[in-house]
Amino acid sequence: MRTVTGVFTSQSDAERAVRRLRSEIVPSGKITLLTPGNTGKELEKLPVVTAEQPGMGKAIGALVGAAAGMSGEGLLFAIIPGIGPVTALGIYGAAILAAAGAGIGAAAGGRLENSMTEGIPEDEIFVYEDALRKGRSVVVALAPDEKEASQIRETLHAEGAESVDAAREEWWIGLRSAEQEHYLQYGGDFSNDEKYYRRGFEAALHARHRCQEFDQISAEMDRAVEDLQRQHPEANVAEPFSRGYQRGREYYARFCRDQSKAA
Repeated sequence: MRTVTGVFTSQSDAERAVRRLRSEIVPSGKITLLTPGNTGKELEKLPVVTAEQPGMGKAIGALVGAAAGMSGEGLLFAIIPGIGPVTALGIYGAAILAAAGAGIGAAAGGRLENSMTEGIPEDEIFVYEDALRKGRSVVVALAPDEKEASQIRETLHAEGAESVDAAREEWWIGLRSAEQEHYLQYGGDFSNDEKYYRRGFEAALHARHRCQEFDQISAEMDRAVEDLQRQHPEANVAEPFSRGYQRGREYYARFCRDQSKAA
């Protein structure tokens, strides 16, 4: 299964892209639209389940049950720490919102865990969050093979989407100057170490690693450094990776605090 993502400045463009993908390529159960807030006219025509921590469990369970009778349709309204209200069209969105910290991961039961979590790009969730924080909409579609994935990319591009890779670069550009200044304070050579520093920073934002104590994921991070060192045997990757990882943790820490307060 391949995941294809498009980031839209215009919510109406994103909605049009979803309608086109559904009519031409992607089954409704394999596509999700994420939008900040709950204001889209097109979205408001569909049933809405409103839920926020605590007490999301029953609401999400009801959503999944209702969606089963709507050919995969469903509209979920949840709160993501550090972002606020987000609307997800499509029950696949429940799994994405859970990975983003909405606190609904286990609430939807076996069906969500077994059939809807496959293909979730956990290493891209922070890019979705950044887009939503900026008021953009995100379309995520699942494709069974590269041929269909390519068709989806072409359609998203034709409807005005920015690729997730471009959105990721834009996110880093927004942080780069501050991170460079921070790294130089330690006497590091940012021009040589940036790619390792950034790898560490992004690793801290991976959906599986968030809000965990370092000793909980230290073994996995050690393996990541070892793999990176094998790829770049001539470089000292451990220090920039570790410093980037720590900065990534600090970057996300305020969202973890927001989540704890909401729980």
